[in-house]
Amino acid sequence: MIDIDIDLIYSILSSTLRRSVPLLLAATGGTFSMRAGVMELGLEGMMLAGSFFSVFGAWWLGSPWLGLIVGIVFAVLFAMVHGVMHIQYHVIGSISGMAVNLLAGAITPLLLNIIYGLSGKSPMVNGLTDSNIEWFNNIPVIGKILAAQNILFFIGLLIVVVSWIFMFKTKYGLRMRMVGENPQAASAVGLNVKAYKYFGVIMSGCLAGIGGAYLSLGQMSMFVEDMTAGRGYIAVVINAFGRYNPIGALGGSIFFGFFDAIQTIFQSILPSQLVMATPYVVTILVIVFALKGGKAPAGTGKHAEH
Repeated sequence: MIDIDIDLIYSILSSTLRRSVPLLLAATGGTFSMRAGVMELGLEGMMLAGSFFSVFGAWWLGSPWLGLIVGIVFAVLFAMVHGVMHIQYHVIGSISGMAVNLLAGAITPLLLNIIYGLSGKSPMVNGLTDSNIEWFNNIPVIGKILAAQNILFFIGLLIVVVSWIFMFKTKYGLRMRMVGENPQAASAVGLNVKAYKYFGVIMSGCLAGIGGAYLSLGQMSMFVEDMTAGRGYIAVVINAFGRYNPIGALGGSIFFGFFDAIQTIFQSILPSQLVMATPYVVTILVIVFALKGGKAPAGTGKHAEH
């Protein structure tokens, strides 16, 4: 009985980390966007684009790593739709972000049918495998959990560290945060406000694209229609929950990943509809009770031009 319980604990912890990866990547991308003063509501569409086009790239080029690059490129292109609408033409950020989500939701099933002649899912491709690094097993307690993770989990952790250093320990990160807090003042001291805003949007597309690719290439080795299932919106909540900080995004992603893991593991024990709703119920509770004191950067949605 004890062995079964230990195995269950390992299963929950391993699944928690796996489930947190796409949320972590998308939320960290959203942090760049928000710190540059651009709303990140387009994360769902960027993730969906990354999911589809990474599989398309792997199918077309025969390599999951090349597929990942293709997915990133197209996710950035979708992000730029949001960026150009908001930064260049001053469309309200929530509207331009939702436009990207709707665009990705419409284009991906259409291309699925045009390219593969299929509805619902794509053919299988070569995916990004789990790490399976042997020496992880020599690490007490957590070694077995780490050995079960996909390579993108470790890349995600590295991205979090580098992102935090950039934002809070470099002059360029300081300037980007200044743009996000007060674009008029940033422009007055000579900063290229639009360039920093576009940088934030591009980074959000890049990281959300990797998060989407993790879902398709890292977990299933295929694209399934609407496979992001609202994770981009959950990443928006995680970003606020983590106070627009990559380290906070890491903690928030693990928190939400835990409840996602719980619903997967206990799906055969409890009513499936109730269990599947768990991550979304938790999201609502966090919005209601945990985000009251959280404030977005003061310059979000504002422009340097008067």
